[in-house]
Amino acid sequence: MRYEGTVYRPPSEGRSLIIQATIGCSHNKCTFCEMYKDKKFRMRNIDEVFEDLRSARARYSYIEKIFLADGDALIIPTNRLILILDEINSLFPECKRITVYASPKSILLKSPEELSLLKEHGLYMVYLGLESGDDTILAAVNKGASSSQLIEAGKRIKDADIKISCTLISGLGGKEKWTEHAINSAKVINEIDPDYLGLLTLRVENRLINQDVINGRLTLLSAKEVLEEAHLLIKNLDLSNCVFRSNHASNYVSLGAVLGDEKEELLQDIEEILKKDELFANADNFRLF
Repeated sequence: MRYEGTVYRPPSEGRSLIIQATIGCSHNKCTFCEMYKDKKFRMRNIDEVFEDLRSARARYSYIEKIFLADGDALIIPTNRLILILDEINSLFPECKRITVYASPKSILLKSPEELSLLKEHGLYMVYLGLESGDDTILAAVNKGASSSQLIEAGKRIKDADIKISCTLISGLGGKEKWTEHAINSAKVINEIDPDYLGLLTLRVENRLINQDVINGRLTLLSAKEVLEEAHLLIKNLDLSNCVFRSNHASNYVSLGAVLGDEKEELLQDIEEILKKDELFANADNFRLF
C-alpha cells in the first residue's frame, strides 16, 4: 500500500484502513487550514486504488472500517466511485462502514439520485466541515460556500440516508463575531440535524489566518471565552439525536453528549466548568483535558 504526503483523517477513523482515492483537497484555500499544502490535488488512477485494496486484503484478515482519503474523495465522479465501493464490498465482505471527507461543492455536484446510488453501493458516512454558519465569517476564511449552500449540502446527504458528521471551529469569528458565529452556526446545524457534530478550536498555524491575528483583523478568544461561545452554540441547538463531541487535541476541555436528550445536562456541565476560574489561569498556554 502507498500513501503520498502527510496522513489526515477524522479522529473516529483511527482504526480504519485508509486508502487514498484522491491526493490532497479539491478546494484547499481555507485560510484556517494547513492540511494538504504539500500536495497538488488530483484523483488517483483507479488501478492504483484497486492495487492498494488488494494489497490490504492480502495483509489483513479482518477490516471493519475503510476511510477513503484524502480531503474530498466525494469529488470523484459517481461511476468511478461506485467501482471503488464495489471493489471494497467484493474484497472486504466483513467491512461495516466506508466513509469519506466531502466539501460542500462535491456534495452539491452530486444529484440526489447519485447520492442514493452511492448509499446503495455502501457509502456509509460523509464528514463535512462546516466551520461556521455565519456568511461573513465563511467569506473571510475563504470557505468557498455560503450558509445556505452548507444547509443544502447537509440536507442532500441526509435525504440520501447517508450518515453525516459535521464540524465547527470554535473561535473562528474571533472576539469580533463570536456571538454571530455561535448563533448562526446553530441555525445551520439545526437545519441539517446531523448524526454527529464535532467542535474543534481555532489554531493559528496557518500563515494566512495568522496574518489576520498579527494585523488586528482577528482577536483570538481566551480559553474561557471559547467555552462561553460553545455554551451559546449548544443553548441554541435543537437536534433530534446527534452525538456531540468536543474532544479533539485542539480543545481546551473535553465535552460529550447526545443532543437533544442530554442538552440541559451538557449546558449545566459547561456552566460548572466556567465557575472554576483556576482552570483558566494558564489555559491560554496549556490545553486542558
